[in-house]
Amino acid sequence: MLDANMQNQLKQYLANLREPIELVASLDDSEKSEQTRQLLTEIAELHSDVSAQFDGTHDRKPSFIIRRASDAEKWVRFAGLPMGHEFTSLVLALLWAGGHPPKVDADLIEQVRSLEGDFEFEMFFSLSCHNCPDVVQALTLMALENPRITATLIEGGTFQQEVEDRGVLAVPATFLNGESFYNGKMELAEILSKLDSGADEKAAEKLSAKDPFEVLIVGGGPAGTASGVYTARKGFRTGIAAERFGGQLQDTLGIENLPGTSYTEGPKLSDNLKQQIGENEIDLMDLARAVQLEAASEAGGMHKVTMANGAVLKSRALILSTGARWRNLGIPGEEEYRNKGVAYCPHCDGPLFKGKRIAVIGGGNSGVEAAIDLAKIVGHVTLIEYDDKLRADEVLQRKLRSLGNVEIITSGQTTEVTGDGNRVNGLVLKDRTSGDERTIELEGVFIQIGLVPNTEWLKDTGLELSQYGEIVIDKHGATNLPGIYAAGDATTVPDKQIVVAMGEGAKAGLGAFDYLIRNEPVEDIAQAA
Repeated sequence: MLDANMQNQLKQYLANLREPIELVASLDDSEKSEQTRQLLTEIAELHSDVSAQFDGTHDRKPSFIIRRASDAEKWVRFAGLPMGHEFTSLVLALLWAGGHPPKVDADLIEQVRSLEGDFEFEMFFSLSCHNCPDVVQALTLMALENPRITATLIEGGTFQQEVEDRGVLAVPATFLNGESFYNGKMELAEILSKLDSGADEKAAEKLSAKDPFEVLIVGGGPAGTASGVYTARKGFRTGIAAERFGGQLQDTLGIENLPGTSYTEGPKLSDNLKQQIGENEIDLMDLARAVQLEAASEAGGMHKVTMANGAVLKSRALILSTGARWRNLGIPGEEEYRNKGVAYCPHCDGPLFKGKRIAVIGGGNSGVEAAIDLAKIVGHVTLIEYDDKLRADEVLQRKLRSLGNVEIITSGQTTEVTGDGNRVNGLVLKDRTSGDERTIELEGVFIQIGLVPNTEWLKDTGLELSQYGEIVIDKHGATNLPGIYAAGDATTVPDKQIVVAMGEGAKAGLGAFDYLIRNEPVEDIAQAA
């Protein structure tokens, strides 16, 4: 199961084990069970502190638990093979079970250990889902730190019938004590905030206690990171408050147009950016969503940003890089059937529609790329474009038209997503030329119609926004308010590209630097806390 390179890497990781661990598998005579036996045998052969047993009696087969030999009450179960994007999760589970300390905030670890109650988590993932590992790893850590928490992590492709029976049409899908808990990506702090009623208050108290920044950046995508690197290297105390660090990078798989990098993937690039933030001693405040802005009354004064948990952050200069999110169709059925057949991430959710009929809405690069990728998995793809022609690059269009299980519809207006109350069963389509309507029977709808800026919270603040909600900036990245700059997809810069966002972020950082050296503080930073 593991090639020579993977075995060498895993052997190096296992050298960090501090205690013996046990792998206990429940198997049948299926091919997947044989592969599981082979995988666990290979792992056990790499280190003397790892033992593999094959006498488990769990109903889910194949599955296996990972536990510390000296503490059998703490375990995590993988059902199916955790390969692909989840191989890292498997490695971390082995290390954590073996006593290697996780690189997680100590306060979060203590929160996990002090949770009261019994929590039985089940979580479905797909091997191609790049959002799933965060949830898998968070639940793994919780199960290995608190004996009253269990986590069973299920590869949906192996347990297709269970996926069908439980109506899982989007991953990551997390269940708690048999009931749906959350659909979508979650990090450890987010899970804890749902379980621990005092988590938000603790986080707010911690944020509010921070001294005012010289530069505060709201948003942690490529633009925000570039801004932070530039201002920190200029010697200014810099903080980044991000609702979700990495932003859209976390939802982007292949990146092939970043100069100097022939190929990378969004989550990997996000990790690289986070590492660079640490190297520049930037204060990163992740999972911190801004909800209110109070601009300084005069140049040199303190701007105040209120977060969703009630915390207030202050700074002399402010850089807004809140990015954008997928645009909704805004039609009947879309919200009702979200995660029940309506999806936005083809890489994450595509494997759940294997062999089925689906539609992709949107004929730009994102839509056509999604249709090409999905055509390899699903039974049939109907691509629907509102305009009278596709807008994607010609090379993508040629690839799409070469596929035998794809139908392309232009001048098509989707007016409704239909379903049976539990899941999608079709959509209603209007021909914009003839006015005729028809219903297309299908089981999934992937929406890829562009982006909308995350700027709703900035309305009525005095900040100038365009008719599309974008932050209006000048050639230096400056807004109409002194000391407030903006960069990236949330602004009026026309090209929403990673490399453009990085450049605009650097420019905004330099603009903030120029502002700070030309404007003396109105109040002393130490007294403004």
